Amino acid sequence: MAATALASEREAYAVWLASQRHASPHTCSAYDRDLRKLEDFLRAQGVEEWVELDRFRLEDFVGFCRSEEGGELEIRSVQRLLSSIRSFYTWLGKNDKVVHNPARGYTLKSRKRELPRLLDVDAIGGLLDGAAPEDAEAARLWVRDRAIMELFYSSGLRLSELAYAKLGSIEWSECLITVLGKGKKERVLPIGSKAATALRAWLKLRPQFLNEDQLSGNEKADWLFLGKRGTRLSERSIQLRLAHHATRLGLPQHLHPHMLRHSFASHLLESSHDLRAVQELLGHANISTTQIYTHLDFQQLAAVYDQAHPRANKKD
Repeated sequence: MAATALASEREAYAVWLASQRHASPHTCSAYDRDLRKLEDFLRAQGVEEWVELDRFRLEDFVGFCRSEEGGELEIRSVQRLLSSIRSFYTWLGKNDKVVHNPARGYTLKSRKRELPRLLDVDAIGGLLDGAAPEDAEAARLWVRDRAIMELFYSSGLRLSELAYAKLGSIEWSECLITVLGKGKKERVLPIGSKAATALRAWLKLRPQFLNEDQLSGNEKADWLFLGKRGTRLSERSIQLRLAHHATRLGLPQHLHPHMLRHSFASHLLESSHDLRAVQELLGHANISTTQIYTHLDFQQLAAVYDQAHPRANKKD
């Protein structure tokens, strides 16, 4: 009965996250995984309800997570766990399940935030203008994969936004794509000319990836990017394909979708110096996120302010 009580409220929270907060399946899965780890720990301690978690037990849990038995989690992973617990207990409090949030105000010594690495313009060119493989099947996949990478870099998409894009997402007359971002918020993004060319090449080839039922319309097949069996190309498959081409074309670092998104933001900001525009294109709710994302420091902001604001302190 105790395990049922713990599990039922964790499951109710997962439903609330998906239905009320419109969290993505990936986010819901991550929260549930974190809370299951805590639930398993509490069960082993004989804890029957979430209200029994206090600061002392929380500290024991953190120590367990950092131990070999608990997976030797790094500080960053434990901080993520604490964030999940903090959010869960906030929800429990609003539903009158608990009075105190044991994770509120509990922090670990933080590490300096590592900025995501990016590719310079020459490396991007070497990747996107790379030669196709000699093998016919590999060359066919390269047409699709190049369109994926061009779209990532052209429009700064998140991995989930690209993976769930549909054929109807693209407005070809204006070269725009509509994507569904975090919190199910739509945003419309421009598609660059090179990305549009790569996408058109892929769409000519795309019917070859559909089976007979899909071609005849008996099965829904409107995902923009498909795998070999005609189904939606998964996020993990996209990650693996990007890593494969980075190795094939001799890039010195591991390539992942976030690197192309970061490169998009950084290169655009370097050319435009328009932080607000980059914020909108990335779909960031707070400009502080964009500031970190594009490693724009205070000196750069101050310089823009001094040059642009009509009443800034300028030397005569």
